[in-house]
Amino acid sequence: MKKIQNLSESQFLRLFFAFTSVCFMIGAAFMPDVEQIYSGLWNIMSRTCKISTNYFALGGYAATFMNMGLVGLFCTLLCCLPGSKPNQVTTLGVLLTIGFASWGMNLVNMLPTVLGVCLYAAVKKEKLGAVSNAMLYSTGIAPLISDLLFRYPGVEYVGFNWLGFGIALFVGLIIGFFLPAGLVHAPNIHKGYDLYSAAVPIGMTAFFLRTVLYNVMLGWKIGDLGKLSTMAALDIASWENTNIFCFVVFGLCIVMALLMGCKPKDYWALLKDSGHGACFTTKYGYAPFLMNVGLFGLMIVGYFNLAGAIDGRNVWTGMTFGIVFCMLATCNSGSHPGNVWPIMAGYMIASFLFGWIFKLLGGETYGLTIGSQSILIGLCYANGMSPVSGKYGFGYGILAGGLHYLLVSAVPDMHGGFCLYNGGFTAALICLMLVPQLEKFCKTKEERRLVKAAK
Repeated sequence: MKKIQNLSESQFLRLFFAFTSVCFMIGAAFMPDVEQIYSGLWNIMSRTCKISTNYFALGGYAATFMNMGLVGLFCTLLCCLPGSKPNQVTTLGVLLTIGFASWGMNLVNMLPTVLGVCLYAAVKKEKLGAVSNAMLYSTGIAPLISDLLFRYPGVEYVGFNWLGFGIALFVGLIIGFFLPAGLVHAPNIHKGYDLYSAAVPIGMTAFFLRTVLYNVMLGWKIGDLGKLSTMAALDIASWENTNIFCFVVFGLCIVMALLMGCKPKDYWALLKDSGHGACFTTKYGYAPFLMNVGLFGLMIVGYFNLAGAIDGRNVWTGMTFGIVFCMLATCNSGSHPGNVWPIMAGYMIASFLFGWIFKLLGGETYGLTIGSQSILIGLCYANGMSPVSGKYGFGYGILAGGLHYLLVSAVPDMHGGFCLYNGGFTAALICLMLVPQLEKFCKTKEERRLVKAAK
């Protein structure tokens, strides 16, 4: 354990990324449909994947786990490029990308934008490792690449073709080339209160390209984009496979944290952090970080199980499984159980409140219940606003979560379902509305503490 403690932050994070990736590959070998793993992988890599596409239905359990492992290893390799220095931003990017690999990303549709960032590095004469974070975040628009590759400009699926290959590669290169500049300026828009900063340039890029490629060039309306949906059956789910895997992996993280000497006071210090502009591995060390991965991960799994129990359904589709890790992605950059539970509470309160209003107004079946896929996925990215509750208090976190709930299901119309950062983009919009009001009218927890101490 001393050898791990003596690693540099970059070395430790590379080891953590590799461990996480290998866990998925090992998990694939224990799935009940392991015999169909290669045919399943082919289905995943050769089909369109507008959000939300259930890879459990499209490729099977073993293929989905293997896809997540392969994507994770590819991300780990990017973090080993010369000049790369993995940090909390890298942690967010790697875990997000792994999570996306269960409902919208694979090694085929992530490559064009990665190559675009490589082109940017060549033109700017920068080391590839210096832009490895940009490579990771560029993949958030992967569903658009798949659509251009396998279907554009028509509605019907045609598979691999030279026209699609050329269009997808060209668009991917353009996106990847111009994205790094947008990533640098994105945090200024919301002042660091949305941990999913890359969602802003990716979301706006998807909105722009959806408009140009489909509305302008093809004359399609927003509603016509529904024709492109693959919608792999959402009723294909597995409570056992997902829960057992999460319990084992997060349990191992907790055990490792304890073996590395993590004490309750160490993690308690992390839990009191506001999460605004934080890097937990630098500030608190590796053991508390691993403890946060384990406990935060178990908290997310517990919440999703509770949501499913309330709704009376098995919520564990490929998307839900993936968003556990998308939500966990902020575990090194600001999120922990202490500042995330208010966001969760806000979602649950809003769901019950507006479900009651819906029925009061004569509705019969409310579609935005706490266990619906769109709301569960939305909660993942509302988690990115955890610095709001950490900085201002749990009441404001509940408010931010409730506001996010109201908006998240409408935002896909803006980008046509091509942006995997849908909820993160929504969180940025909420921060644009909420943060100026908080700064103008409200005191932070620290400011209230100082006022109280002065009395």
